Amino acid sequence: MTTTYNHSTVADTETVSANVAGFGVSYAITCIVNAIVVVFKEAFPAVHDFMTAITGHHWVTHGLLDLIVFVALGLYLSRGEGLQMTGGAVVSKIVGGTVIGGLIIVGYFLL
Repeated sequence: MTTTYNHSTVADTETVSANVAGFGVSYAITCIVNAIVVVFKEAFPAVHDFMTAITGHHWVTHGLLDLIVFVALGLYLSRGEGLQMTGGAVVSKIVGGTVIGGLIIVGYFLL
């Protein structure tokens, strides 16, 4: 006798809260913004120097920029009823943003 299992979970089919959806999408977008900032800092020394001048070290400025983008977008996307998404959709956005951000950085350094 063969038993068939349904591997979908509640998270794949149920709508998550506005905060989960908003901050999940915010994370995905922040990953891509982060990668673009890395490329700009590497490609344009003036950007690197400007970011260093702001806080004393370019990575501190970069981290603060990422934090501001993440929090601001997350709060914006979570307001009111926010985004209506399933848990699976949020996970897909998070994985997609992480992969795209990584590919942008790797692609830049390979070229």
